[in-house]
Amino acid sequence: MTQIIKNRQAVADNYTLVTLAEGEAPASTALPTGAIIVPLAVWQAQKSELTTRGTPVGVWLDVTEGAEDVADDLASLPVIAVNFPKFTDGRGYSTARLLRERYGYTGEIRAIGDVLHDQLFLMARCGFDAFALREGKDIAKALNAFATFKTPYQAAADESRPLFRRRTA
Repeated sequence: MTQIIKNRQAVADNYTLVTLAEGEAPASTALPTGAIIVPLAVWQAQKSELTTRGTPVGVWLDVTEGAEDVADDLASLPVIAVNFPKFTDGRGYSTARLLRERYGYTGEIRAIGDVLHDQLFLMARCGFDAFALREGKDIAKALNAFATFKTPYQAAADESRPLFRRRTA
């Protein structure tokens, strides 16, 4: 079983990430048993079946999809994965902040795709609490990324008050 970082610890990944093959229709995608994370298109096409299957179902958003696309379903989604196709693509940071701050999502937000240890601290500040590192990356080394900075100055999803407000409180 693969491992992910969740709540700043290495843990076993209990979910299977479902991907669509080229040309595969979302409505006819075969789904494995157990806990799964499906692409948004599969969620939209098979929502009634997925909500009654009896195992946890999460959705993953690609870079062209946003928090508003799942806003009405947040209560039924234990995990939302945000795909980073390239480590230089920062659109997923905004998606995580919107999920946490605008929509009040309290479930797991997982970074998937081209996720490197250099990004973890800032991803956590934006609201991510789980990370599936890029293939071949060392989770033990990546855990050190959370200690990169001791006292962030800015407000973010993980701390709503900037440093000067925290010092005066």
